[in-house]
Amino acid sequence: MNSKLVVGISSRALFDLNQSHQIFEKEGIEAYREYQIQNEDQVLDPGEAFNLVTKILKINNFYEKQDRVEVILLSRNTADTGLRVFNSIEAHKLKISRAVFCGGESPYKYVKAFGVDLFLSSSKDDVQMAIENGVPSARIIPSKAKKSQKSDELLRIAFDGDSVIFSDESEKIYAEEGLQAFMDNERKKKSMLKAGPFKSFLVELNKLQSELNQDDCPIRTALVTARSAPSHKRVIKTLRKWGVRIDESLFLGGMNKAEFLQSFKADIFFDDQQQNIEDASAKVTSAHVPFGIKNRK
Repeated sequence: MNSKLVVGISSRALFDLNQSHQIFEKEGIEAYREYQIQNEDQVLDPGEAFNLVTKILKINNFYEKQDRVEVILLSRNTADTGLRVFNSIEAHKLKISRAVFCGGESPYKYVKAFGVDLFLSSSKDDVQMAIENGVPSARIIPSKAKKSQKSDELLRIAFDGDSVIFSDESEKIYAEEGLQAFMDNERKKKSMLKAGPFKSFLVELNKLQSELNQDDCPIRTALVTARSAPSHKRVIKTLRKWGVRIDESLFLGGMNKAEFLQSFKADIFFDDQQQNIEDASAKVTSAHVPFGIKNRK
């Protein structure tokens, strides 16, 4: 049996805590605490990552002996204020049993101890610290997409290429020297692309896919990149060398990604560029990966 795929999720990514978060920001921690305790039997509505988490947990239905994936709650709440979150987890019948409540501190410090393969949070600082410590992490942003009432069981995850699956080496050339220099570099380069922050998570997803029956595999992946021919060649050769299969590859040559992500029916899309994420969030749940040259201050 392989080790588990472990996803760490914050309370605000899993549930809609906007109202209580506004109380925290306007009135402070004590008002927030009182509000959560008074409403701890009021079930929270699903948040941006709720559908994603539900589908991830359902992968365990394909395994008979033990769970192959696990979701762990990593929260800035105290156990006291977090009781409403756990009551909501039970009410929504989510199989989440492990949790960390950090009482206002960042929970990122526990992601390595839990062996987290992916950390999702609405906190920019928590995600940044996790990324800097080598954990695939992204900040879930508020989505303008309408929540679909009917959703199939297939888990669809879409990734940008440079600065997400791959390093930002090529993006640096594009940013510093322009498109022509980028294209010239891609033609000349014989070496493979270096790994980016999400390579390890993609590899773990690929392991799951390879274990399951291909006819009813519950996971589908897509690469959605601004690259186009001939810069697609290094991407394909690098993935081949890594032994990683991606189900769909979209080389869009700079076109807006949002409509394509909607057509793919992505449950989540990871990109390093804030503008791409804001565009995509109109159609699908999206998460910003704070890595690479585009995210340097």
